[in-house]
Amino acid sequence: MYKSKLIHKLLGAAIMLTSMVFAGANLSAAGDFKPIKFEKETLPNGLKVIYHVDKSAPIVTTVVHYNVGSCDEDTSRTGYAHFFEHLMFEATDAIPRATIDKNVQEAGGELNAYTSFDQTVFHFTLPSNEVKLALWMESQRMRKLHVDEIGVETQRGVVTEELKMRTLNQPYGTLLSKFCANTFAGSGYAWPVIGSIDHIAKATIQNFKDFYDNYYQPSNATLVIAGDIDVAEIKKYVRDYFGDYPKPASVKRHDEYKLEPLKPHRETVIDDKAPMTAMFIGYRGPSLTDPDYYAVSLLGDILSSGESSRLYQRLVDKDQIAVEAGVSPFAVRGAGAFLAQIVLASGKTTDEAEKVLNEEIARLLKDGVTDKELTKVKNMCESQFVFGKKDLMSKAQDLARYEVFFGDAGMINTELDKYMAVTKADILRVAKKYLGTDNKVVLIYEPKNS
Repeated sequence: MYKSKLIHKLLGAAIMLTSMVFAGANLSAAGDFKPIKFEKETLPNGLKVIYHVDKSAPIVTTVVHYNVGSCDEDTSRTGYAHFFEHLMFEATDAIPRATIDKNVQEAGGELNAYTSFDQTVFHFTLPSNEVKLALWMESQRMRKLHVDEIGVETQRGVVTEELKMRTLNQPYGTLLSKFCANTFAGSGYAWPVIGSIDHIAKATIQNFKDFYDNYYQPSNATLVIAGDIDVAEIKKYVRDYFGDYPKPASVKRHDEYKLEPLKPHRETVIDDKAPMTAMFIGYRGPSLTDPDYYAVSLLGDILSSGESSRLYQRLVDKDQIAVEAGVSPFAVRGAGAFLAQIVLASGKTTDEAEKVLNEEIARLLKDGVTDKELTKVKNMCESQFVFGKKDLMSKAQDLARYEVFFGDAGMINTELDKYMAVTKADILRVAKKYLGTDNKVVLIYEPKNS
């Protein structure tokens, strides 16, 4: 199935998309879906814990989802959330440096972490008889991390190199920085998740300690334990490892951040790493928690998912203006956008590409979408929803995400209904609302020697 490879690579490297990504067989699979059962509790210190039993294999997955991302940073101190994704693998009171990975691997497990605009997530998968190891390590990292010179300087070097690799040393590397600054001005989404090299370089140990003490608290976290577990036994372990931490004062957040109205912006960037000319066009869109998101998500698939999609058919297949073309919803908890991307074929111009894109949008706004198009993307959505619930890690991460973002872990079983309820009229309405405007951000990347 055709997908716009470049846009997914660029966005995926900068954010962990928290919405569904529909890419499955075109079939109806609702009959294969069995609702996910779970139990939820909140400890006196505010830690939310979700238990899910899955005896299909003798393994256990733990997910700790901290309600902190790059949107919570100071405008002059960006990149801290991503920095802690790395620093949390350093030493704690009881865990020496460079041993977390080693201990997990020796126990036959694996671990990883990721950061986005709205979240920082750590996860382990281990044989079920090693569940105590995962819980002990996460409890150590939650309040007993060593934010000291050795760990900070080690990870400062690692993060700086990652920043250079993602921004200075890859094609279109400044896209996210420019896109966020112009599309989400005034909000905590106005800079990319990875942050600024300069801000990380200038950060003090105390800056990092303050960030850790504010956000890495039990009351700002959701813990999911899923797999081959005995819930009563696991509850005892949870209390042993996490129960003694006190409930902190309320987490301080940036209430002064306010998303500004979108202003038209057009910019051409000469990029010596770019292999060919690419055009990126951003429109304001709904946030992840906006009811409009479901219709917008399906609209994005109609426009660009598969070789039969509208943009592929027109820009790549018929007119041969582009070698890649797509549009993706860029949705976070407090803001959203549509981001169209067109990589031009040799000899073609951005004016030609933009003209065709505008024609396709005008056709959409005039005629809407067909029954066949809507059925196709709903079938894709249904298939991905079902198959995405068969993997233990996916279930654990989804339970945490739904609880943190929506306050309802039960949406793991019901969110599909919101997609299935979308009508052609809904698609037309959101298309007019978000695409029927001249307020857009246009970024054109030209190869240096073009």
